[in-house]
Amino acid sequence: MSTAATGSDDARTITSLASPASAHADPVLTVPPRRRAVDWRIRFAVLSAVWGFSFLLIKVGTGAFAPFQVTFGRLLFGTAVLAVAMAVRRERPPLGLRTWGHLAVAGLLLNALPFSLFAYAELTIPSTLAGICNATSPLWGMALSLVALSEDRPTRRRVAGLGIGFLGVLTVLGAWQGFSGLDFGGTAMALLASLSYPIGWIYVRRTLAGSSHSNLSLTGAQLGLATLQLAVVTPLFTTWPVTFPLVPLLAVIALGVLGTGLALLIQYGLVGEVGPTTAQMVTYFIPVIATAAGVVLLDEHLGWNTPVGALIVLVGAALTQSRPKRPALS
Repeated sequence: MSTAATGSDDARTITSLASPASAHADPVLTVPPRRRAVDWRIRFAVLSAVWGFSFLLIKVGTGAFAPFQVTFGRLLFGTAVLAVAMAVRRERPPLGLRTWGHLAVAGLLLNALPFSLFAYAELTIPSTLAGICNATSPLWGMALSLVALSEDRPTRRRVAGLGIGFLGVLTVLGAWQGFSGLDFGGTAMALLASLSYPIGWIYVRRTLAGSSHSNLSLTGAQLGLATLQLAVVTPLFTTWPVTFPLVPLLAVIALGVLGTGLALLIQYGLVGEVGPTTAQMVTYFIPVIATAAGVVLLDEHLGWNTPVGALIVLVGAALTQSRPKRPALS
């Protein structure tokens, strides 16, 4: 749900505490390459599909449960998967109150807040539009990194990509029609969710870069803290469901187990094997799969401007990820 500053640094590093909605988190931790039994291309395709279908699962889940309940279930089952993985690998939780404090903020910005915003957004907007809004995270990340990260210098290509990307957003939203028929509240929440990711990534880069703890340990703790945050908030704003319809319940479970827990494990394996530059390319497949799933399975309407605008957004996002070539060593 993604898919920031923007996920294309050197292959010697792995993405930091990543968002399950997006695959382009900022790298901070070193991970040695490991040979895997399943080819990385297959795992890449699975990750693209899992994250692409997450927006459909959110839509199905919110058909029976309140958005906060969907988010809580997602985080709970995702945390359970990572807890099992930590137990199998004999990973210990991170130590230090300061680290846990930073992880609590990261959990809010990268999980609790954006997951909840997407869930509320999909009460009033199609899952296809939510998936496309998620693809704007690299654009927000590039814009914010120019302000917050002094070492991230702009280039003409990246600035052009930022402009092209937001032109694509205007195309998706139908700006020339005066945004006719657009639900401003839902769309704004989806865009704010996408903005929350790069804010969280920049925060993590400034506070947890170089941590001696493993990525799995940090992420497991982060999701656990985000789950606790939703455990406090959800009862305050929702009432306990009277019934638990099977299909929406399975959607929430799949969203947590597959779209959050398993997806993160696959992502970290990919980054460790092929590097973040290749692994973050999953970002560009997510809106395509989310759009196809929404149209085919949920019968959502798709105007011509939606796929055209989405393509423009992805082109712009790709340009913002470009880095100048390093001079060859003599």
